[in-house]
Amino acid sequence: MQTWRQSAPPKTSIGFVPTMGALHEGHLSLIRRARKENKITVVSIFVNPIQFGPREDLKRYPRPWKKDKELLKKEGVDILLNPEVKSMYSSEFSTSVAVDLLTDTLCGSPTSRGPRHFVGVATVVAKLFNIVRPTRAYVGLKDYQQVRVIEQMNEDLNFGIKIVRCPTVREADGLALSSRNAYLSPSERREAAKLYAALQEGRKLLRSVRNPHVIIHKVKSILLTIPQVAIDYVELVDSHTLQPVRPLKGSLLLAAAVKVGKTRLIDNILIQ
Repeated sequence: MQTWRQSAPPKTSIGFVPTMGALHEGHLSLIRRARKENKITVVSIFVNPIQFGPREDLKRYPRPWKKDKELLKKEGVDILLNPEVKSMYSSEFSTSVAVDLLTDTLCGSPTSRGPRHFVGVATVVAKLFNIVRPTRAYVGLKDYQQVRVIEQMNEDLNFGIKIVRCPTVREADGLALSSRNAYLSPSERREAAKLYAALQEGRKLLRSVRNPHVIIHKVKSILLTIPQVAIDYVELVDSHTLQPVRPLKGSLLLAAAVKVGKTRLIDNILIQ
């Protein structure tokens, strides 16, 4: 990949979509936009071990390699980057990238996945950016905190890449597409749609209520109607800093993470 990149014509526009595979329509929407806006499209598939915690689903994470490869061929992707773990992290690997402030809330809080999760994300994305050196990188807003971490890292470390935000792709009932949706049983899948419905109710409430605790309580009350649900968090934060904002004003992010059965799901809504 690096050898090819060094030989590419200087003004060749390269669109990059980093993924962990198990591709779905959400990923494909990023790829289609990358193809539309660039001469060359590169997609990476790499299940990054350093962003998984000790009790998370690294071994269980879906890896439908043949299906993913066929999808990328069908979509006309130019280059598939599928590195092995040992080529990304040698036995002497000892460098990490931490984006502070943005990673101590939501999924980065100690009671959720923890800040080390985003150290893993930032480190692997920094490596991929250095390997591919894209013109533009395409990221989905379902993982909003991850998007902000990548944007901040890109700015702070002077990568000079244009980070392109792409909207969340949803099923007809509102459930955000995710590779982890494959873990849901049919009954869990039906109930999981309440996650987006709860966030929508929170947004409606903001029209008349300015107390964040009331809004969060409303969202949680809907989520608790899901059988076998465990709420990780429901938060209303500034969409840029991801910190609580009082009084409520400007651009806000209403975000939630839950476990439905054994499957962890996240979703969010941006609110002006």
